[in-house]
This record gives sequence, structure tokens and C-alpha cells, in this order.
Amino acid sequence: MKLNELSDNQGARHRKIRVGRGIGSGKGKTGGRGVKGQKSREGVSIAGFEGGQMPLHMRLPKRGFNNIFAKDYAEVNLGAIQKAIDAGKLTGTDIDHAALKAAGLARGGKDGVRLLAKGEYSAKLNFTVAGVSSSAREAVEKAGGSVTVPEIVPAADKAKAKHRTAQAARKQA
Repeated sequence: MKLNELSDNQGARHRKIRVGRGIGSGKGKTGGRGVKGQKSREGVSIAGFEGGQMPLHMRLPKRGFNNIFAKDYAEVNLGAIQKAIDAGKLTGTDIDHAALKAAGLARGGKDGVRLLAKGEYSAKLNFTVAGVSSSAREAVEKAGGSVTVPEIVPAADKAKAKHRTAQAARKQA
């Protein structure tokens, strides 16, 4: 076989049909779109529309549950943290969400970081995180570090406290 004998398999390449280029092409005038109506025009977006019939995505039953109040934590394993320390990506003794994000360990995590205990861990670090598993806390404390989880006061409780202080101020006045 020579290089000049190489070719694609039969039917592997298709010529692009140039529509709307005269009646002799077989796809002239209406360009294969039929005559009149919404679908003959440009910019039609009726995907999923079934002519007034209930669309398939609405006929099928709904499944599962999506909790809109669920917390979004970036989960980080202690083994990954140890690897980052060994590679020199993570430095310092006080580690928080920003430090983990800078090291490329915490992706997302709108509500903070949650520490998990998967992997080997031996560094002495102080963590400030939104959540920690009991085994991860045990591993960090065994290595000589500490884990602090700041208490988050719900917005409803903050509003109640603000309301009480406002009432007390009115009574004094």
C-alpha cells in the first residue's frame, strides 16, 4: 500500500447539500422545508412541542426529591491535604476554606468545607471548617492538630434577637 492509495471507506464522507441554490439542485426554492408555516421560517424553537398534545416530559411521572435547603459543602479528604502538603501546594499551620481553595483542593462549597478522613494523614495543622466527620477530627487531633467549627446562627434567630433588642430600646425610651 502506498500513501497515494489511501482513501476513506465508501460512504464515510458526505458532500454538504447546498440548499436554496436553484431548482436544478433538487433542493432549491423552499430548501427542503416544505411550504409555509412556522417550521419553514428561520429561528424555530419548538423542540419538545407536540402540537398541543401533552409533551412527553410532562406525561412521565416525577421521581425523587430535591432539597432546596440542603447545604453545599466542598468535601476534602485528609489524604488529599497530606498530598498537597508533601507537594508544597499547602503551606502554613492555619487552614481554612480560602487556603484549601488556593491549593486547588476545595471546589465549590458555597456553605464551606467539610473534612473527611479518607487517606493517610500526619501533619500538625489547625483547621477552621464548616463541618468535620468524627473520624477526621480524631485523625487531626491524633496528629497534634485541632479542628474548630464556627457555630452558625440561623437567620431567623438573628432576626428574633434584633427584634428583641429593638423592643427593649423602645421600652427604655
